[in-house]
Amino acid sequence: MKLPRRQFLHLAAGAIAMPMVSRLAIAEAYPARPVRIIVGFAAGGAADITARIIGQWLSERLGQQFVIENRPGAASNIATEAVVHAPADGYTLLMLSSSHAFNATLYDRLNYNFFRDIVPVGSITQVPSVMEVNSAFQAKTVPEFVAYAKANPGKINMASAGPGASTHIFGELFKMTAGVDLVPVHYRGSGPALTDLIGGQVQVMFDPLPSSIEHIRAGKLRPLAVTTATRLEALPNVPTVGEFVPGYEAILWQGVGAPKNTPAEIVDKLNREINAALANPRMKARFADLGYMVHPGSPADFEKLIAKETEKWGRVIRAANIKVE
Repeated sequence: MKLPRRQFLHLAAGAIAMPMVSRLAIAEAYPARPVRIIVGFAAGGAADITARIIGQWLSERLGQQFVIENRPGAASNIATEAVVHAPADGYTLLMLSSSHAFNATLYDRLNYNFFRDIVPVGSITQVPSVMEVNSAFQAKTVPEFVAYAKANPGKINMASAGPGASTHIFGELFKMTAGVDLVPVHYRGSGPALTDLIGGQVQVMFDPLPSSIEHIRAGKLRPLAVTTATRLEALPNVPTVGEFVPGYEAILWQGVGAPKNTPAEIVDKLNREINAALANPRMKARFADLGYMVHPGSPADFEKLIAKETEKWGRVIRAANIKVE
């Protein structure tokens, strides 16, 4: 049977439109059941705290529970692999952090390709770090610290939360840009590293501000500089490292990702809700109280940030010959 031309064109257009209508319908109905946000670190850490704050917001806005599931281990690689192999339906999300940018170079063999297998959904926060010393240490400014370090090569101990942690890598960038020789001393986490820094067993640390700010306020640690490009509201009188060491900038970031092939309509819906949270005064104040800076943007913006950070820290990791077991 030969169809009239007008009827044929009408049916063809309908066939083309059906997948689009179907996708839009899925996005409109999403989420129809609870959503998991997988966090690659233990409960109570920076990534976990951020995931729980944004998860609560999404639960309230979208009418379904966003459940936080902690799968610590291998610097978030275990959690990432779980999400990579999850269905691409928007019901399993991954908490992304700077660790993913580091891991691309730190690990020779991974069971996934982060850029191929994970879709950036949206950035949430950026977390500044602070270059801090024991309160009894003789250097009171970055220039004084650099001068002392150059006069005493290999005699200043630099605390880190472990090989390949931001506290280690940010310190290595300082060593390279300032031209000083510091000795990394690795701990099993920031807590014991801070304890020894306060006690004077080590002299300097590049620690995320949220875990150090109370020690700074109590006078137990002396901040020499913040690692961000500009000064911080939380420490307005503390200069940036870059004011004395040109080119130095280091910051942690956090956001949400999903398995590849997750429908774009779902990614966009989640991105809109995350950005709405970051524009909300109550949410902004909550993050600020923790020492975080909100960082809204599109999925494409987040993808560019991840690519830029991965390239930057890959150069530092290779130059410092950092290895992880």
